[in-house]
Amino acid sequence: MTQTLVILPGDGIGPEIIGEALKVIEWAQEHAELDIALEHDLIGGQAYDAYGAPFADTTLEKCRNADAILMGSVGGPAWDGVDYDKRPEAGLLRLRKELDLFANLRPAIVFDALVDASSLKPEIVKGLDILIVRELTGGVYFGNPRGIEDLGNGQRRGFNTQVYTTGEIQRIGRVAFELARKRSNRVTSAEKANVMESGKLWREEITALHASDYTDVELEHMYADNCAMQLCRCPRQFDVIVTDNLFGDILSDEAAMLTGSLGMLPSASLGAPGVPGLYEPAHGSAPDIAGQNKANPLATILSLSMALRYSLERADLADLIEQSVRAVLDSGARTADIMSEGFREVSTSDMGDALVARLSKAQAAAA
Repeated sequence: MTQTLVILPGDGIGPEIIGEALKVIEWAQEHAELDIALEHDLIGGQAYDAYGAPFADTTLEKCRNADAILMGSVGGPAWDGVDYDKRPEAGLLRLRKELDLFANLRPAIVFDALVDASSLKPEIVKGLDILIVRELTGGVYFGNPRGIEDLGNGQRRGFNTQVYTTGEIQRIGRVAFELARKRSNRVTSAEKANVMESGKLWREEITALHASDYTDVELEHMYADNCAMQLCRCPRQFDVIVTDNLFGDILSDEAAMLTGSLGMLPSASLGAPGVPGLYEPAHGSAPDIAGQNKANPLATILSLSMALRYSLERADLADLIEQSVRAVLDSGARTADIMSEGFREVSTSDMGDALVARLSKAQAAAA
């Protein structure tokens, strides 16, 4: 049965990196029996310019009816003056919220070929494989009340509300424990239970869930600031890290730099069974290099791999893509963000072409 993948290129480098993922999709349709239909639409600043909103109702319905969504990136200085609720990022937040994509999976893997590109010493990051599970639809990004109020006498106050319920905590906890069972069977839960009531509730609910359903999985609690420090000091101690929306945003970006570049970090945002997953690179729209054929497309291509694994039931093809990414890096190809002395710098399109060529070679070798 043909499945549907919605393509949302977005802003900045989004169209360029999505273009390279489309090369991989086209190859898979022709050579690997990938039976999917593509639907294209807009999100972010491009959607605002075309529709007057960063995520149109018609686009939402298209996404609801799909099997998966592949997105590029949103945002840029062109929309800095737009009202907060119409900014490009508001479109992405609406997509996540409307589909209730509560579980954000961000793997941080150090490929052997990129050990020297990490900001840490090779002996600290070699073999690193962490999965950060971030709660994505609750917490301070969505809590109410929120706003900026006038206090008079030239003073203003900005406020946001950090709020979580038992159900929200337990469902993200289940995702983390289930994924850990398929990995090294260890979960680290990160919060600030020492100073935040929401953190205290988080720790209590994760502890209760572990005791009732997941005693076979090793559970460790850690304050989020200590977790940030430990990611720099000894990152290989971690397997799965589960945390809230705000801390997950920060910790996953920190973990990305352990891999050498945000350009290597894919992500998946998942909801309940039957809800299409959203797959996107963890980096931003990089408007400073947009249109220059310099961006690293590998995070987007690895996000496509995650879509094949988690939504499109083609784990075999996901494995092939990931193996091919390793092979291309082993060959010495580097985009500017991961370039170092002794390697070969390539453009965005060159990297995509090299990956497609490697896919063909790997398929031929397996035949």
